Amino acid sequence: MRSAFAGFPPEMVRFFRSLKRNNRREWFQPRKHLFEQHVKAPMLDLVGAVNTELAKFAPEYITEPKSAIFRIYRDTRFSADKTPYKTHVAASFSRRGSERLGTGGFYFSVSHDVIEVAAGIWHPDRDVTLLVRTHIAETHEELTRLLADKKSRKLAGELKGDALSRSPKGFDPAHPAAGFIKMKDWILDATLDAGLATTPQLHGAIVERFRAMAPLLGYLNRPLLRRKPARDLLADHW
Repeated sequence: MRSAFAGFPPEMVRFFRSLKRNNRREWFQPRKHLFEQHVKAPMLDLVGAVNTELAKFAPEYITEPKSAIFRIYRDTRFSADKTPYKTHVAASFSRRGSERLGTGGFYFSVSHDVIEVAAGIWHPDRDVTLLVRTHIAETHEELTRLLADKKSRKLAGELKGDALSRSPKGFDPAHPAAGFIKMKDWILDATLDAGLATTPQLHGAIVERFRAMAPLLGYLNRPLLRRKPARDLLADHW
């Protein structure tokens, strides 16, 4: 896939390597302009290039670049790790108009040592979790077919996520899809060689995996787009 995005500059790699060794405000602040120039600016270009391709197969996920990119600052309030900065740059692509539904989306991150590409639903609230579990219980054959697709498995791997130790209340422990129903997240997550970050191939590698992940993302989001009141489901299952 040809792209106007030429890759991150080598300075991105050097910046994150140095930040990992010097993750403190006193080091970062005098070098913030380097982050803006060598990390954030090319990331904005990359997100724009990804949006151009999303228009062809998942236009509802196109996201304005400045809104898509996560801040470099870590939330340390509830973490034992108090280092103030992330050592990667990341972006997410949520379904437009679905903020309150908790629908899943696409995600990628780039660092000096790893590239991550993902799609799915991560850490949903109780209502969303119940909707997805009910959907899987009722349509598990479709989920099995999607996950068996050879191209998708090669590019995106297995469905991942934290899971309960036993089936949730209201669901049959002997259900054929009990393993998927017990999950608390439903994520396809692929890692790429960090060397791609500074090449024109990065853009195509991300988009190729987004395209492979799109059918599973559509499946997971389907019950959230036609959701009925959560109290009706709760009455059935809790």
